Amino acid sequence: MIADKIQTNLQQSSLIRAMFEEGETLRKKVGAENVFDFSLGNPDPEPPQAFKDALKTLVLEDAPGLHAYMNNAGYPQVREKIAAQIHAESGRNLTAQHIVMTVGAGGALNVILKTILNPDDEVIVFKPYFTEYKFYVDNHGGQIVELATNPKDFAPDLQLLEQSINAKTRAVLINSPNNPTGVVYSEQLLQDMAAVIERKEREFSREIFLIADEPYKELVYDGIRLPQVFNIFKNAMIATSFSKSQSIPGARIGYLAVNDRIADVPTLINGLIFANRTLGYVNAPGLFQKAAALALGHYVDKNIYAERRNILYHHLIQLGFTCVKPQGAFYLFPKALIDDDMAFKDQALTHNLIIVPGRTFGCPGYFRLSYCVSMQTIERSLAAFTALAHDFGQRV
Repeated sequence: MIADKIQTNLQQSSLIRAMFEEGETLRKKVGAENVFDFSLGNPDPEPPQAFKDALKTLVLEDAPGLHAYMNNAGYPQVREKIAAQIHAESGRNLTAQHIVMTVGAGGALNVILKTILNPDDEVIVFKPYFTEYKFYVDNHGGQIVELATNPKDFAPDLQLLEQSINAKTRAVLINSPNNPTGVVYSEQLLQDMAAVIERKEREFSREIFLIADEPYKELVYDGIRLPQVFNIFKNAMIATSFSKSQSIPGARIGYLAVNDRIADVPTLINGLIFANRTLGYVNAPGLFQKAAALALGHYVDKNIYAERRNILYHHLIQLGFTCVKPQGAFYLFPKALIDDDMAFKDQALTHNLIIVPGRTFGCPGYFRLSYCVSMQTIERSLAAFTALAHDFGQRV
């Protein structure tokens, strides 16, 4: 009934949604208040008031053409406003011509990959990584190359990166702040990574793009500053969205940005716009383009997440779990108390805990917790985590 490739992909697809569905079944059985669902990165806080006000204003003013087609790249005034923000943050001379509005960060990544990949070109990712990357790359004929990271801090191994780049390497895809670890790559690490990529570009006489997936870029904690990739990597593109920063994942609005230092920006942008159209997106949702831009700079209070992170992280550490403390995003990625993360997930279910096995992200033996849930859920879950730890001989 369906294509063989899709059938295969279904069998390999993300456990994130599968765990969410298990949670739905459990909620019907024991009541939603008794289920502690940490499966989805679905923000609990409501959007900032500035976004709600912008949406109301746009709808009520009833301006002609509000719901009409626009340029496939998006409204010029929206793109100009985003370019101005990037200029303010990085100093790069971006204009509207460097921005394409997209259907979320996932849309941005697919547009980029369709534009740059030839059949069997390779895209390097660092484990653990957002599981959909492998399907995005496969969508456009590419091959994903998974590289291990240091388990002490999940930092990429740059020696391994240098060994892995070859004549088929087209891009290195990074995600910082990272899903699922919450790790933020330091400026020094990125500078060293850029040096590796530049050496390999000279060796193979081709551009190797750095693609930065940054939907969590506004969610960075403890005074840490997110490095500006355009100032570090010449051949860089950013894929991002307003889903997490403005707490509007269902709106599906994001954008991609192209570094002004890339040699032939007009050709690249034309390719990206063409891909945006022919992938069937046509254009990003017009109403939400304008609303997100009007609310630009108004984001969900990240201290909400920092507080929830601290409560859950410190409780798990006290129970004997090993976990790198997240510096951004809203995920914890602890090591499971046994090697089999699937069996650990099953045991967690007996305490109504919905967690995602680490193998979903290329790292068996770990599990992901999404702490963008309500404070009530976190506080009520602590006893369940204690009971789970006791199941595996942890005593506190």
